[in-house]
Amino acid sequence: MPVTAVLFDFGHTLFDTPSSVDLVVAEAALRGVALDRGVIESTWLGVRERSRGAEEMAKGRDLSPLAHRRCWLDLFAPFDDVAPGLAEALYAHETSPAGWVPYPDAPFVVEALAGRGVAMGVVSDTGWDIRPVFEHHGLARHMGVFVLSGEHGVTKPATRLFELACSALDAAPATTLMVGDNHRTDGGAIESGLQALLLPLPPPGARRGLEAVLRLVG
Repeated sequence: MPVTAVLFDFGHTLFDTPSSVDLVVAEAALRGVALDRGVIESTWLGVRERSRGAEEMAKGRDLSPLAHRRCWLDLFAPFDDVAPGLAEALYAHETSPAGWVPYPDAPFVVEALAGRGVAMGVVSDTGWDIRPVFEHHGLARHMGVFVLSGEHGVTKPATRLFELACSALDAAPATTLMVGDNHRTDGGAIESGLQALLLPLPPPGARRGLEAVLRLVG
């Protein structure tokens, strides 16, 4: 079945947070604490891995701004053990346009899809408004819809989110591709009749492998 519309997950699909470790090290230095970057990177990767687990995702962190803040500050608590205030600083960073950058291949792929007339949107589990991130990096104009869990009171893999996005784009589910990184959430698009592409996480700074979307659309 040909692909005529593409839905993207946000975090760690189109955008990444490569400056988070540097932010923690810099904020600790402001507090008079010198940190080993390698140790902090290991801690941060552990937090990120824990955040993707079923137990953490079941806490409903992406259902409201309040729950999002509470759950992520709990995940970031190990940094406060190093220097008080680091969890708050990291949370502020990761909920701002400054904390996120597109993967190296993301802008090209989005622009290429737009050039082909492919309708695009975002379906994301998030408790904060990610639109400013897309606007900051010039990609918002290509997204016909943003369906965010915190605005609808339900998270992926609930079929409602994918159906809302398809309806807003006037796209048939059977010819719509959901691109994400988590089989537990993004894979739920299949239950709504969409096609799905799940990309494994790349090494830091590497391309995301989003060119595969162009091959599927082509």
